[in-house]
Amino acid sequence: MFQSFLIKYAEIGIKGKNRFIFEDALVRHIVRTLKKVDGTFKVTKEMGRIFVFTEGDFDYEGTIEALKTVFGISGICPVQILEDEGFEHLSAAVADYMKAMYGDEKKTFKVAARRANKKYPLDTMELNMELGGVILDACPNLTVDVHNPDIYMTVEVRDKIYLYSEIIPGPGGMPVGTNGSAMLLLSGGIDSPVAGYMVSKRGVRIDAVYFHAPPYTSERAKQKVVDLAKEVAVYTGPIRLHVVNFTDIQLAIYEKCPHEELTIIMRRYMMKIAQHFAEETGALSLITGESIGQVASQTMHSLYCTDAATTIPVFRPCIGMDKEEIVTLSKKIGTYETSILPFEDCCTIFVAKHPVTKPVLKTIERSEKKLADVIDDLMKTALETTEVIHVEG
Repeated sequence: MFQSFLIKYAEIGIKGKNRFIFEDALVRHIVRTLKKVDGTFKVTKEMGRIFVFTEGDFDYEGTIEALKTVFGISGICPVQILEDEGFEHLSAAVADYMKAMYGDEKKTFKVAARRANKKYPLDTMELNMELGGVILDACPNLTVDVHNPDIYMTVEVRDKIYLYSEIIPGPGGMPVGTNGSAMLLLSGGIDSPVAGYMVSKRGVRIDAVYFHAPPYTSERAKQKVVDLAKEVAVYTGPIRLHVVNFTDIQLAIYEKCPHEELTIIMRRYMMKIAQHFAEETGALSLITGESIGQVASQTMHSLYCTDAATTIPVFRPCIGMDKEEIVTLSKKIGTYETSILPFEDCCTIFVAKHPVTKPVLKTIERSEKKLADVIDDLMKTALETTEVIHVEG
């Protein structure tokens, strides 16, 4: 029934003279995403609107699901497009549309006409009234409700006439890449994939760093993180995943530093390494999945000490969320089932029995001096042996 889709956006519409930049980015992401769907598609901008046109057979459901992963889209409207061949032709098309869409369903409706083409002989009010009567005659199962209808039958009269009554919610947000780039510290847990999704929704392109600790963590743990990156990349676009061999640094910290400070010191060196790759790739900030008070390393004192190891901003999209909220979002975006697979990452191996919850920065920095004779070489080796995996959703 439908060969075209009207793409609605929200925030992009208030961007003034720069709106075309965001529209062009949205078009590019739609084109990229639809390459994975069976069918031939053409994406165009027309008079402040974005349309997806199809040719021949195509995967309708697959198209909808793909568009629902494109940040910047607020609504997806399957639309029928008519040439203006007079009101009788329009009336027949509207009647056929409503019968095909709603059959014998007992629902209420309202005609919402928009007359952008001021040369059209009927004004907006007349279109609403006349087409309402046509629908009542064609579909006796439907009744009018102008205040709270089940169905909004939208009729847009422009250079052509556009009919649609369904608006499928998109993910919202801003097109990826319109707000710079960031480096995500990605683990095998639930939180960090959600953080990557959330910051990318604001238009930020992301790459990622994963800290691997063989032989204490298995190749299956590494593959789990690669799989998570693929699931996040469905929304964010391609991700460069930096896999850092962190074993020797962890062992040195374990041997030379107080055990109650292990997690904080380990996190500080992770941040330093992540910052290196951020600067190397032009990323402007780091992203983590931390939430205040969730574990010992995420108290306000701990986060303060962790951030002191970096000189670029650290953003934490999950900072005010509780675990249940994060889990709910992880299920929505499809990362939860992978995150709960029982393969531990390096964060869970060297865990102190009684970690400090209110670390003092000067104390942490004093403890790190015990690493002075080895840490530079260990950091250099970790950076030089990092594996970069190009991941696509």
